[in-house]
Amino acid sequence: MSVLLALDSSTEHMALALVGQGHAAFVDADGGALASQRMVPEAMALLKQAGVALAQVDAIGFGRGPGAFTGLRTACSVAQGLAFG
Repeated sequence: MSVLLALDSSTEHMALALVGQGHAAFVDADGGALASQRMVPEAMALLKQAGVALAQVDAIGFGRGPGAFTGLRTACSVAQGLAFG
């Protein structure tokens, strides 16, 4: 089964989801200006909770809007950085 990590910070809420390997875990937290500081640690904690290594993630998706440009850029850059790493 595929594992999907989804990220969204286009609004004042930051949302992350991890689905796959029999797991479904979600984070819905305050975002806004804090999203750029919190997204990577929250994503890594979500993976750790599920017992899934980043290398096991098959796809990373992000919300592409509509929304605030800074929030969209945050989710996009985190998705790109995690995928590249």
